[in-house]
Amino acid sequence: MSSCLQLGPRMLLQQLGCMARNVAAHFPAVNISAIAVGSEVLTSMPNAAPLLLPAIRFLQSALVASNLDKFVKVSTPHSSSIILDSFPPSQAFFNRSLDPILSPLLRFLQSTSSPLFLNVYPYYEYMQSNGVIPLDYALFRPLPPNKEAVDTNTLLHYTNVFDALLDAAYFAMEFLNVTNVPVVVLESGWPHKGDPSTEPDATTENADTYNSNLIRHVLNSTGTPKHPGIPVPTYIYELYDEDQRPGSLSEKSWGLFDSTGLPAYTLHLAGSGLLLANDTTNQTFCVAREGADPKMLQAALDWACGPGKVNCSVLMQGQACSEPDDVQAHASYAFNAYYHGMGMRSSTCYFSGVAAITTTDPSHDTCRFAGSGGKNGTSLLNNTALAPSANSTADQSSTTRTTIFTQAPFLQVLVLLTLATLQLL
Repeated sequence: MSSCLQLGPRMLLQQLGCMARNVAAHFPAVNISAIAVGSEVLTSMPNAAPLLLPAIRFLQSALVASNLDKFVKVSTPHSSSIILDSFPPSQAFFNRSLDPILSPLLRFLQSTSSPLFLNVYPYYEYMQSNGVIPLDYALFRPLPPNKEAVDTNTLLHYTNVFDALLDAAYFAMEFLNVTNVPVVVLESGWPHKGDPSTEPDATTENADTYNSNLIRHVLNSTGTPKHPGIPVPTYIYELYDEDQRPGSLSEKSWGLFDSTGLPAYTLHLAGSGLLLANDTTNQTFCVAREGADPKMLQAALDWACGPGKVNCSVLMQGQACSEPDDVQAHASYAFNAYYHGMGMRSSTCYFSGVAAITTTDPSHDTCRFAGSGGKNGTSLLNNTALAPSANSTADQSSTTRTTIFTQAPFLQVLVLLTLATLQLL
């Protein structure tokens, strides 16, 4: 976690420096879509709450000054516990003691087209309900119609806790006369281990069921009963167990992997259309996304061959990868070289959304792509990058590729990198 937010007289200058180091230096090669300021500040650090919106505004000013505000949004994650009377969702409202902070914060999010970050944990809702909430309802398991929860005010039917909590957030915002603020779920998951006497439902089976069903639910773009068809980007909590974390056994056991890096359990993703890189024995490539805007591709190609330090000499006229001479082909080579040069981390195959990971080797004729086993006689990255000549924008190839994480309402099995935290002077 990078700490680049200190409140003081030189704050804006500090933010500009922080933005240059942590965001601008890596954008657009790295998928940076948002900055999360703190974590559940209103409930975990209430004394810092008055400083939250000023801090966010300073970061927004730094984004504007860096010409990144259209691409990178700034918000702050909230615990869903700030929503009171969450069922029925239509009667939900935010804790009124937080209105002096939340009202201007939500108006800021509305004015900057930024999302409300929410941490949503059906596990806790289930545990705290003392048997009122059925386990199947918390785990996205199918329910017969007579078991679905119904909001008597709207007659909307709810088949899972997750959707009900999201709609409670939408209704709570409407209660404060704020609309058109999307919700992004920054944390959601289920513990795979717990104390058998007090946490009997923290099991690998339930963790697999919840996270697998959550992934399908999000990727299917079903939205919520209040906002059907509107995707809710969601991040799974968390990648690794935290065996040194204080608290109960379940608090240490939310990871997809244990603290040694071994899988805690296997997600069952059949039918989700999602392909994980580890399933392909590392034979993955990063290529230009089919149908991507040629101007955006050219800008990303220029970045890869310039600041990205990809050796693009092989794309020059007469060289092994000069043909086909179009931006799609040249960008694919440069994107893939950068991706492999950076260790094939999925976050390095983004380029403002015009790149995608594929399991199909894009090598052709004498042009060998990194990861294919062949060589073109040049290193992937160098310190004096050579930009290729201007590329045409001819019709793109119609070759079918199997891609990873192609869904627009994407769900990333990652912990969001928080670039900003509050530090009190």
